[in-house]
Amino acid sequence: MFSDSRDTSGTPLDAPIPQPAETDPETAITPETLKLIGDSQVSLPAGFTVHPRLLPQLEKRAAMVSEGGIDWAMGELIAFGSLLLDGHPVRLAGQDSRRGTFGQRHSVIVDRRTAAEYTPLAHLSDDQATFYVYDSLLSEYAAMGFEYGYSVARPDMLVAWEAQFGDFANGAQEVIDEFVSASEAKWGQRCGLTLLLPHGYEGQGPDHSSARIERYLSMSAEDNWTIAIPSTPANYFHLLRRQTLSGRHKPLVVFTPKSMLRLRAASSMPADFTSGRWQPVIPDPSGPDPAAITKVILCSGKVYYDLVKHREATGALNVAIVRVEQIYPLPLAEINAAIAAYPSMTELVWVQEEPANQGTWPYVAINLPEHLPLGTYLRRVSRPASASPATGSHSQHELEQETLLADALA
Repeated sequence: MFSDSRDTSGTPLDAPIPQPAETDPETAITPETLKLIGDSQVSLPAGFTVHPRLLPQLEKRAAMVSEGGIDWAMGELIAFGSLLLDGHPVRLAGQDSRRGTFGQRHSVIVDRRTAAEYTPLAHLSDDQATFYVYDSLLSEYAAMGFEYGYSVARPDMLVAWEAQFGDFANGAQEVIDEFVSASEAKWGQRCGLTLLLPHGYEGQGPDHSSARIERYLSMSAEDNWTIAIPSTPANYFHLLRRQTLSGRHKPLVVFTPKSMLRLRAASSMPADFTSGRWQPVIPDPSGPDPAAITKVILCSGKVYYDLVKHREATGALNVAIVRVEQIYPLPLAEINAAIAAYPSMTELVWVQEEPANQGTWPYVAINLPEHLPLGTYLRRVSRPASASPATGSHSQHELEQETLLADALA
């Protein structure tokens, strides 16, 4: 009686899952919308007393939308605010999501004298959608499970769960394994839950470095979700809007930054929000001479800025650095187009901060080489394979990072 591959409903298990029509949505916004969201950061109720250390940050945000230098937190708030104005509710939950684990978000402002609360994005217009932002209880399993169900029920809504550090999603691994990654394949149940997982090697030890990218990639198949490591606020903005406005309604796993939150080099201009779309691959913006490039580096996330800084210090003018912002599904056409721009290339390198047995490399090493031009060899530069995600010694971390950068640009 077990010979027929059917579930209890009588549907063949290999039957294709019905897919809704998908679109490549327009994610840019108008300058007027951008300014409205910027002004909301300083349009506070009369008599509202902001902490003197926070007020300059809010004023800086209002200036960013016209002067430039839009940082990660403001880029995210622009994504949230623009979706609200478009009529899409936004829901964000995590253990410190209102303030932001790294003191970067401040989506809810508290009056210093009265403890009254004010949420700027909830007061953009009279007919906007609702903005929900919560500090959840200290249980990743319960909180993520609830948000998963919320996302299933509200496909029109951006529903996001944020980890304090990406490592802390370990506590909800059962929800990820059983539901987020596999519910569509198992039951045809679609969800659009977004996971925000802070990730980056800054010498903070093994429990505050890796969001375990390799785990998510090991569960990637059948276009079950999108895994991304955006490196600019604008690309993150377009990614969040694409997640909500397209018809995909699939989970999105975003490895978000820590030190990049305030890195001046990792900021965006207003025009990046009023034009453009999500970029799964970002070619080298320095515009190197294609004929002079003999080495092309592919990388993702924070290490890009470390590589650029080291390239400038060493004068390695023969090296182009290409960012792969989307890891799954691999943007093969865009990667090959970026490589083809350098006809004199003799060396292709994948650089990551994580150990060789972790991060993006195990997935990339299996899935990318067969799609590269014939005869192209992809070399890896990373930390050596390790049982621990990272060293617990800051000085050892610095030594490893220097060695990694030197090897990548040698």
